[in-house]
Amino acid sequence: MTERRFRRFLADEAATALLGNDIAMALRAGDVVALSGDLGVGKTTLARAIVRTQAGNTSLDVPSPTFTIVQSYDSRIPVAHFDLYRLSSADELEELGFDEAIASGAVLVEWPDRAGDRIPASAIRVELADKNGGRSAEIAARGAAVERLQRSLDIRAFLDTSGMGGAWREHLTGDASTRAYEMLHMPDQPALVLMNAPRQPDGPPIRDGKPYSQIARLAESVVPFVGVGRALKEAGFAAPAIHASDLDQGLLAIEHLGGEGVLSADGAPVPERYLAAAELLAELHARSWPRVLPVSDGIDHRLPDYDREAMLIEISLMLDWYLPLEGGRELNEAERDRLFGAWNTVLDRLDGAEKSIVLRDFHSPNLIWRADRIGADRLGLIDFQDALWGPSAYDVASLAMDARVTIRRELEQEIVAAYVAARQKGGAFDRAGFEEAYAIMAAQRSAKILGIFVRLDRRDGKPAYLKHLPRMRDYFARALAHEALAPVGDALEAVGLGASLRP
Repeated sequence: MTERRFRRFLADEAATALLGNDIAMALRAGDVVALSGDLGVGKTTLARAIVRTQAGNTSLDVPSPTFTIVQSYDSRIPVAHFDLYRLSSADELEELGFDEAIASGAVLVEWPDRAGDRIPASAIRVELADKNGGRSAEIAARGAAVERLQRSLDIRAFLDTSGMGGAWREHLTGDASTRAYEMLHMPDQPALVLMNAPRQPDGPPIRDGKPYSQIARLAESVVPFVGVGRALKEAGFAAPAIHASDLDQGLLAIEHLGGEGVLSADGAPVPERYLAAAELLAELHARSWPRVLPVSDGIDHRLPDYDREAMLIEISLMLDWYLPLEGGRELNEAERDRLFGAWNTVLDRLDGAEKSIVLRDFHSPNLIWRADRIGADRLGLIDFQDALWGPSAYDVASLAMDARVTIRRELEQEIVAAYVAARQKGGAFDRAGFEEAYAIMAAQRSAKILGIFVRLDRRDGKPAYLKHLPRMRDYFARALAHEALAPVGDALEAVGLGASLRP
């Protein structure tokens, strides 16, 4: 493995702690960080910052394990902190559980030279030394850790140039995509959110020389997020303000809209909040929206069309992943043609449906409840970078058939009724046309998500998503009950699959 070196000057203890913060943000289970240097050069300060970052607690007591040799922490990634200064022999590492600690989490090692050849070649090595009234740090890494460290240090450079160099970074969350989020804490200032969304290489071409992401119209940079967010905010909706951006690097520092969602403490939907979200959607869909959204000087974002090609490639996820799981076999070409033919017949009915901006994932993970606000400002909107121009009913279906929490049929009906009432209050509204488009979009979205959840398990090794399948099957069955979906229901029955998806 080729080694990569990073060099940093640390002016004081605070700078040493921030380096530990940055290293911690790059760590994964199985990583070993070997800390070398003379007494008093900051090894324990660096280790303490790493532990506190992983624990999400900047005041956590992290004593030096000089006498205990090892101290373990049950944190986001379990961390074992070894101080080998008093180690008599490298053979003692076995009874100290050194190898087990590496297998189950991240390991920090002070005085690693006393471990002999027990430090893996893939270890991240940090050499600290006194220099010019401060300290120098030389970091050496190999393999997968290089890219992670480089990204973390690039984030710190972004914060430095944006006037936030002293920000303490904290893991927030990731999602099913490649995006990740962090909290940024600065003294006497409101916390911000860092959106870390590097441009990803296109996947393999799957149709007409294009990868899935292009066909499904998925955002491939942070540019759409900036454009859509700016348009929403200018229209009076609560999208996060952008405090700093690097579009090329895929980094944004954005407003933190709050930490309360639309679910109760025990994870149940709060009806009042869902009904408010339905009314907000009605206000959003009643507006006229430009198709081209300004981003920054010389850069615009055009809302992609949520067209038949995009809808069908999403439906194909059900055929490729979910139906083979249910039926225990792959679909043959004739069966696939029959199902796609049925879906095409159904999608024909959307030609006259109302079109508007579609935020695409308008559901509980992306809605922030702000009880102290009023009107449209009461609901914060996030994660809208994949917004499209398509049937407005899609977002109503996304809310009323929330993929992440069970919405009982009665609440679904109340959400839809609240939306319809708000639209009718604003003027003429084609209720029958909406209800048909709602059923079609609900079925299409449920089909897509059934496929995605199975793919996340089978391809990506994330079995936790399978727990959502019963909910999504029920949603699909509800939508399939509408007469407009009869061709799809008949096709599923004809190929002998989807029995659990029938109403």
